[in-house]
Amino acid sequence: MSLIDNSSSIDPRPLADRLRPETLADYIGQRHLMAEDKPLGGLASKGQIHSMILWGPPGTGKTTLAKILAISAGCKWISISAVLSGVKDIRLAVEQAEYYLTQGEKTVLFVDEVHRFNKSQQDAFLPHVEKGTITFIGATTENPSFEVNAALLSRARVYVLRGLLDEDLVQVVQRGAQALGLATSPAAQQLLIASVDGDARRCLNILEIAGQLGEGTITEETIAAATGERMRRFDKGGDLFYEQISALHKSIRGSSPDAAIYWFCRMLDGGADPRYIGRRLIRLASEDVGNADPRALELTLAAVSSFERLGKPEGELALAQAVLYLASVPKSDAAYKAFSAAKAFVAQSPTLDVPMHLRNAATGMMKDMGYGEGYRHAHAEDSADGAYAAGEDYFPAEMQPQQFYFPRSSGLEDKIKNRLERLRKLDAQVLGKRREGS
Repeated sequence: MSLIDNSSSIDPRPLADRLRPETLADYIGQRHLMAEDKPLGGLASKGQIHSMILWGPPGTGKTTLAKILAISAGCKWISISAVLSGVKDIRLAVEQAEYYLTQGEKTVLFVDEVHRFNKSQQDAFLPHVEKGTITFIGATTENPSFEVNAALLSRARVYVLRGLLDEDLVQVVQRGAQALGLATSPAAQQLLIASVDGDARRCLNILEIAGQLGEGTITEETIAAATGERMRRFDKGGDLFYEQISALHKSIRGSSPDAAIYWFCRMLDGGADPRYIGRRLIRLASEDVGNADPRALELTLAAVSSFERLGKPEGELALAQAVLYLASVPKSDAAYKAFSAAKAFVAQSPTLDVPMHLRNAATGMMKDMGYGEGYRHAHAEDSADGAYAAGEDYFPAEMQPQQFYFPRSSGLEDKIKNRLERLRKLDAQVLGKRREGS
């Protein structure tokens, strides 16, 4: 975001709108895009423009940046909001752009919250972008790869804007305070910057409210009163939500309990539903810990149950305990891989009959038909490894035995691995003797 002081004592517009910049020199932040040797900085300095989508959190200067680029390229500016507009508004905007084109002037059509347009509404832009009637610039807080049509994405380059850095927000605060004719203490600045999570618009809105509450100097107390309940930049169903749950999952998988508890608290602080986190932890206990420590699933289920009984905030401690335990114990995805491999194998295989010796002879007729005949009961076998019928085949007769489960040398699963290896050796010995006998 950038700032120009256009304020006046009678201007009814919010401070953030009054200080909206009009030149590239006043723009604050997004140096990864706006430096002279970066994509948009170079574009603006040459007076060039192309269709694009600006993707970033609220208050990062998407609208301001689009308008500056349009001015730098000498284009007319038409702005519509996907929240308030429909196909009729798109048609009127295109008609206006066509008129400008007859006058030798190009048009930037800016669409705010473009992800809120449905497929047919987004398709309405395509022919006009193709013909060059408009240069399309869309702004969105949602991932364009999910929310914007592939056809429109192929005609527009995506640029990612980031939350403003603290040093950027210092400039925002200073210019805002100057426009209001107020002084701010360093501590008040720090508190304000910490509370807005990279959102320049929110920063100026709070500053304006603090100015109304204070007298001459903005203090920590006035900032705290103006801020109210601290709101994090967090979306309970959008990209930030899934980015953070991914970070939590990967931290646990990577056996980093400190990072895992950090992301867990970040999600709670941002308003995530602890029940959802609990469900993900249950899945994770099987997927990433598995048989390396079967207690992980039991403990996680108990933690989720505890939260259901206690609720917030007491029950969150049980979930935190599960997070730390899952991140600390040995890991194995062997059960997950075995399940996935077996599912894929079954989906691609014919429906083979259950072998007669594995069928249960529940009635006399079934026994007479050969159900269960030849079955070797494992507990009745005399095996060096106990309760094991060496050489027995439990797969369909038409199918070669398969191995889906490959235990890892991790935690309890190391013992499972060693036992299964011993059993396979017993199988090989019995099968070898059978071949010699035949």
